Order: sequence, then structure tokens, then C-alpha cells
Amino acid sequence: MNKRVTVNKLVEMKQNGDKITMLTAYDYITSGLLDELGIDIILVGDSLGMVVLGYETTLPVTMEEMLHHTRAVARAAKRSMVVGDMPFMSYQISPEEALYNAGRFLKEADAQAIKLEGGEEICPMVSKMVEVGIPVMGHLGVTPQSVHQMGGYGVQGREEEAAKKMISDAKALEKTGAFSIVLEKIPSALAKKITKTIGIPTIGIGAGPHCDGQVLVTQDLLGMFEKFVPKFVKQYAKLSDDIRSAISSYIKEVKSGEFPGEEHSF
Repeated sequence: MNKRVTVNKLVEMKQNGDKITMLTAYDYITSGLLDELGIDIILVGDSLGMVVLGYETTLPVTMEEMLHHTRAVARAAKRSMVVGDMPFMSYQISPEEALYNAGRFLKEADAQAIKLEGGEEICPMVSKMVEVGIPVMGHLGVTPQSVHQMGGYGVQGREEEAAKKMISDAKALEKTGAFSIVLEKIPSALAKKITKTIGIPTIGIGAGPHCDGQVLVTQDLLGMFEKFVPKFVKQYAKLSDDIRSAISSYIKEVKSGEFPGEEHSF
């Protein structure tokens, strides 16, 4: 059996120029497939609120919902690192509450790390977690939990001051002990500069080709989420069409009596 991907392994991959692959999963079956195929990191993202639970944003997602789905993913993942995404208001109130909730991902859901959004302002929370041995992945750029403050999901870091702050935030997260940082929807040149500036891996989503790794929402990659398709998404399949075709055939065959046939009967 392949060894579990660890924090040290990811840093080694950055140093060796070996690109890191990350995808989302919210259930046992998808997690098992990603793990079997060699995905390095499986993120149980709070994006499950929109992709699985039908919320308009990620803001309503609760700790209990995140733990429920993380448990399912962790049961199937034997090699991939499982990262649990901390939902809105699970870490912003105080370092102590952030530590407690982060610990639940490892203790109750068998995740190997957690992810949280923000820069220097969340470093006290990150510090508490790292002190007790909880691996932390940061997240800069478009941070969906701050959608109302940002005024939408537009590209971040275009202006010089915003870019400087993002570089400063990345350095602060690294200094505080984060092992990796997701860079979402920022200019490619800025992502390249951050990636070269810090010693921990960067994982890009809409951040160009120069990050140490890439992440997508699996349902976007497979063409299953149809409300909108972000510019940074490449659809490697159109499973929604295949699902429609299969279910339509099932309905037709049940109605006509063609299914079940002799080969499906006892």
C-alpha cells in the first residue's frame, strides 16, 4: 500500500518541482476513486454547501455538516491527505474556539489537516492549531466566506497595494506555521511571485500555471454542476449529459416492461 501523503511530502514535492494535485470530495465513493487514482490531497470543501446541499453560498454550512462529510471521505482515503475545510464562524470568534473546532476535524472525522481562509488576521488562530500539532492550510485571494465584504467573486490582487498585502499575508501564514496556501482567483504573475517568495506549497485555483499544485471542485471538472462554470474550470467530462441519458433509458425501460429482464431476475 502506498504511504499516506504527509506535510513533509508536500514540501518535498515543491522543492523537487513535482506538481501537487488536489480535488474535492464529499462522499465515500468519490473519495475512493480519487485516492485510487493517486490524487495527493482530497479537500472536503465547504463548497459542499453549494454543490451538495443546494445553498446559494458557503456561508450556511455548519461544523456538523462538514464533519459528517469529512468522515465519509476519510473512510475511503488511504493514501491521499484529507483536508477538512473550516466553515464560516467556526474559527473567527476566538483562537480558543478555532482550536476546538479544528481539533474536531482530526479527532472526530479522521482528517489529517484543516483549511481556513484569511491572512494576518487569522494568524493567532493558526498559531494555536500548529502549537498542538494540527496541520493548517491557508487560503488567500477570493475567499468565499467573505463574499459580501468583497462584493462578489471577482479577481483579487490586481491593484499594487492589494498584491503587496497578499504577499505579506502569505509570508505571515508561512511564519506562523501553515504548511500550504490555496491561492484562488488572483493574477498569474502574483501567484508566481508568491510561489517563489515562500517555502511552502501554493495550490492554485484560477491562479495560473505557476503554483506548486492545482485544485478544482470535482463536480466542475466532471461537468456535473451546471448553475455556472467559472473561467478557470476545465471540464474533462460532461457527466450531467450521461446521467440524463442513463436515467431516461431506465424510466423508458421500466415503463415499457423491458427492465428487469430475465438476466436481472431470480
